[in-house]
Amino acid sequence: MKLHKSKKDPELYCYFENGKKKWMYRHKYYDQYGKRKEKKKRFDTEKEAYQALLKLKVDTLKGAFKQVQFSNYTIAQWFDTWFETYSKDWEISTRIQRESAIRLHIKPLLGNYKLADLSKSIYKKEFVNKLLESKKSSTVETFHKIFKIGINAAVEEEIIPKNRFTKITVQNKTEKNFIENAQENYLEPHDLIRMLKTAKESENITNYSLLYLLAHTGLRRGEANGLRWNDIDFENQKLTVDRTRDNKGKRPPKTVNSYRTIDIDKSVIDQLSKYRTWCKETKLSFGKHLKIDDFIFISYQTGEPLSDNTINNALDRVVEKGNIKRITPHGLRHTHATILLNDREMRLSTKDVADRLGDTVREIDETYHHVLPKRRRETAIIFTDILSSTKVI
Repeated sequence: MKLHKSKKDPELYCYFENGKKKWMYRHKYYDQYGKRKEKKKRFDTEKEAYQALLKLKVDTLKGAFKQVQFSNYTIAQWFDTWFETYSKDWEISTRIQRESAIRLHIKPLLGNYKLADLSKSIYKKEFVNKLLESKKSSTVETFHKIFKIGINAAVEEEIIPKNRFTKITVQNKTEKNFIENAQENYLEPHDLIRMLKTAKESENITNYSLLYLLAHTGLRRGEANGLRWNDIDFENQKLTVDRTRDNKGKRPPKTVNSYRTIDIDKSVIDQLSKYRTWCKETKLSFGKHLKIDDFIFISYQTGEPLSDNTINNALDRVVEKGNIKRITPHGLRHTHATILLNDREMRLSTKDVADRLGDTVREIDETYHHVLPKRRRETAIIFTDILSSTKVI
């Protein structure tokens, strides 16, 4: 291929490809280590090539060598590099979540775009909006956060100058009105009773037993899915959390505080006993025996451990059928905590609730701050009532 220098710049060239005139630049520079480098790129017009060359020269003069060196890096190349470089420093749950987001969503939808060139409008259209077509806003928001964290890492590495995606919002106007937080994602006691009644009447025994357990213990969904039969002490009415499990497998609980043994009442013991009998019969129908280290919640269709999304679908059906406010499985945890903290007799302290949920007192304060001020006001009233009713000797 024969190159012809342009009169505009000695590093700008034209050439012919299949009879058509094309343009390219070949910019030579020294990197931060004093090594001689060359950067070249092709264009359809002289104007495009010249403007790109001028920007490249400015970046080089500013010392933005990494931006020049990685200007052709794609989103897929960068996120692979980022994951391989830093993933060992992350918690296992974080590593699994980010690997899945990169492999299943970021790379398929954005992988071929240049890291340096991806615009906000393309990102919003091709990533956020497309994901919102099939996923909840809260789920898309999670993927959006992971993407921004990866882009921030590229900025810190000086591969790109800034993160252009920080002000992009995730919103699905057609989605049902729902906020995933402790102030909205919970049920009042009467709604919880109706929800469990509806579940018992309309769902299979596995789904009902799992919903019942979540409501009566405040366990996280993954903690409940990770329970084995030997984690239940039927005689002393206790339950031990020792692991969490989802579709990606089992692993240690979320935090050190998540390892815990809690009391469970007779109604939970009775339901689990009834469910254990059903599990024995179901396992036998598949030619297997129930073992003490088997996971508790199993599919009636296969006899295998329940999949991660089963409870989501079951709860969605129940709240719709019972005409109850929509919540997520995690909302049953918020419901459990809120009911305990709203106890008028205040029989449990914040620490008692924190220990039961596997949280710290600070986490309870931050998550349920809308409940605690009322408790504190009632505490002041109780103190005054005690003084007023005390006889002076």
